[in-house]
Amino acid sequence: MEAALARPTLAYRRLAYGLLAVALLGLIVLEYTRHTVGWWPPVAFGAGPDLALLLGASSGLARGQLHPRAVPLYNLLHRFWAPLALGVVAVAAGLSPVWTVGALAWAVHVAIDRAVGYGLRTPDGFQRR
Repeated sequence: MEAALARPTLAYRRLAYGLLAVALLGLIVLEYTRHTVGWWPPVAFGAGPDLALLLGASSGLARGQLHPRAVPLYNLLHRFWAPLALGVVAVAAGLSPVWTVGALAWAVHVAIDRAVGYGLRTPDGFQRR
C-alpha cells in the first residue's frame, strides 16, 4: 500500500520539475533575446554539470554507477542552490547577463535531470532512490 501511495507523489514531483524546466527555459529565452550573450553560456552551463560524469567514468563499475571520487562534484553540480547562488550574485552585483543566462541554463539542467528521474548520488556512486 505504501509503494502505491509513493508513486503518484513521485510522478507529481517529476511533473513539477518538468514544469520548472519549461519556465526556466522561458526565462533563458527572455534574457537571451534582451541581451546579446552569444551561444556559449547556455551550452557551457547547460552541459557543464555533466562533466563530473567524465571524471566518474571508470572500468570495473556496475551499470549506472559513478566512481566514488566523482560523487561529491556530481552532487555539488546537481543541486539547485548552486545555480541559484550564481544567479543572485550575478543580478545583485550587476554582472554581465552572461552569468544570469548561465545560472538559468544550469538550473534547467538540474530540473530536467530531476524530471526524467536522475537525482543525486549515494557515496558509492549509485542513484539515490
